[in-house]
Amino acid sequence: MTRPDAAAAAGALQFRLPVRVYYQDTDAGGVVFHAAYLHFLERARTEFLRSIGFDIGRLAVEGVLFALHRLEMEFLRPARLDDALVVTSAIGRLGRSSAQFVQSVELPDGGVAARATLSLVCVCASRFRPMGMPEALRAALESWTLPACAMPAPRGGPDNGVGSTG
Repeated sequence: MTRPDAAAAAGALQFRLPVRVYYQDTDAGGVVFHAAYLHFLERARTEFLRSIGFDIGRLAVEGVLFALHRLEMEFLRPARLDDALVVTSAIGRLGRSSAQFVQSVELPDGGVAARATLSLVCVCASRFRPMGMPEALRAALESWTLPACAMPAPRGGPDNGVGSTG
């Protein structure tokens, strides 16, 4: 039996959001400022959840919030003013009250500007204490969980010696 290609499997499980780099996202040199990547990632996670039927505003009204517990990010190549980027989102691991998001920011040439792994914890809005993830959300996220063989491996450094600025 032939094992499916890990990259193809990962690609099938990734939500993809086009994002344009605006002037406000860049530093004085026209390179995307490091903090702007966090905005791109947040936007992609929000739209990812919306695409599977979960609006974060509605979840908040229902008493469910997500708090960032851990963030690991690599800056590999610079994105620049007016670049048409694609931000990907998938689930690396899913716990009872947490989700690990695996995300990347792809450049127009197909290269990767940045990669991130974010662990979010489901918390009760009134007490801001961890709580079990709503079952419907957990079930929906399970179908977007990457197989272990498709998880990106850590890299040693930037592709060209020039990462993000800031």
